[in-house]
Amino acid sequence: MSTIRFHQTTTSTPEQFIAGLTDFGPGRSKLFPNSADASLQVHHLGAHEADVTEGGRGTWERLHYDWSDAHHVRLTTTDSNVFGGASGYTYILMPRPDGTTDVDVVIVREGKNLKGRALAGVLGTVGRSVLGKAFDTSVKAIEARNDAQAARS
Repeated sequence: MSTIRFHQTTTSTPEQFIAGLTDFGPGRSKLFPNSADASLQVHHLGAHEADVTEGGRGTWERLHYDWSDAHHVRLTTTDSNVFGGASGYTYILMPRPDGTTDVDVVIVREGKNLKGRALAGVLGTVGRSVLGKAFDTSVKAIEARNDAQAARS
């Protein structure tokens, strides 16, 4: 099992970040490069929770999203072709006095088969930089989306 942590400060508010995180519409892959639009399937979407299958590059997972707490978003893996157990993501969003937001994410990867165990091991070591770049890309893409929306207003 691998546990990976990242931190970033963003110009997005917690609400804006959650809006990007929970936008399951077309173009999701622009915000989250590891989520191929063709693999996205929304099973249920509620006011503060969702059941979504997403993935790409030969891996997929079904995630339960819970954003009922405006500063704590949990994505729990409920099914996957490679991950199980305690797998998922936890985002902690803390607004700062200067209007920015600290975003901390904890990614847990527990392989449920040989491929999953190997992938979890790689992600916990050399794959960490790949996940870090994807996280940076997502933060910047959500900021750009917010800037574009503000310019249209």
